Amino acid sequence: MTRADTHAARAARTERAARTHDDAAHGQGEQGIGVTADGLPDWLDPVVHAMRTVRPEQLSRFLPPKSGVGRQSAVLILFGEGERGPELLLMERASTLRSHAGQAAFPGGALDPEDGDPATTGPLRAALREAEEETGLDPAGVQLFGVLPRLYIPVSEFVVTPVLGWWHTPTPVGAVDLAETARVFAVPVADLTDPANRVMATHPSGINSPAFTVASALVWGFTAGVIDRILHFSGWERPWDRSKEVPLDRRS
Repeated sequence: MTRADTHAARAARTERAARTHDDAAHGQGEQGIGVTADGLPDWLDPVVHAMRTVRPEQLSRFLPPKSGVGRQSAVLILFGEGERGPELLLMERASTLRSHAGQAAFPGGALDPEDGDPATTGPLRAALREAEEETGLDPAGVQLFGVLPRLYIPVSEFVVTPVLGWWHTPTPVGAVDLAETARVFAVPVADLTDPANRVMATHPSGINSPAFTVASALVWGFTAGVIDRILHFSGWERPWDRSKEVPLDRRS
């Protein structure tokens, strides 16, 4: 293939991806799944604005390798509205899992072949499918309103697409399979922004990262990092003491 052919092929792929993205944004994407910010509650406006303007390097220092290695996956960042206002749905992974055991996390996991194209609507379907399998939520009650740039988890080599959702019609949720999920819980955004619940998690390797002590859990790692950046770029973050540290176990 000549250099001109390579450029033409790349341009065709870019045009095709853009067209598919536009179709998805209007609810006409692959197998009918789409993304739209229409009809969201006003309090989500700052999140929508941040989603549209944030750059990958502003979210994490760990970005997908240019070599293309890594297992494609997706997580669902699901906003709902509870008794105390806006909240996020999280789950605690079973302590017996080989990867990220016992950690609080967004619902999500690796893409399956039936989810579709990883470059377009595959992550949307995977995020909803995994959330249903792990928490029992009804995907029909979720409106997907955005996608953040893909990030990378070096320890597990996952390339993660964070998918944003509005839980307009909540349904009962809980741990579907205790071999994978210990519990499912919602955290009020007010608790996540409370400076009293903000800490720095310190790993024996010397890495420090933002964390949250909420709902009888220490939320740290990838999940806490994404939440921290959403709060920051949405303008919801409140000043907090970064000198308050919580040590992590070496096995974490």
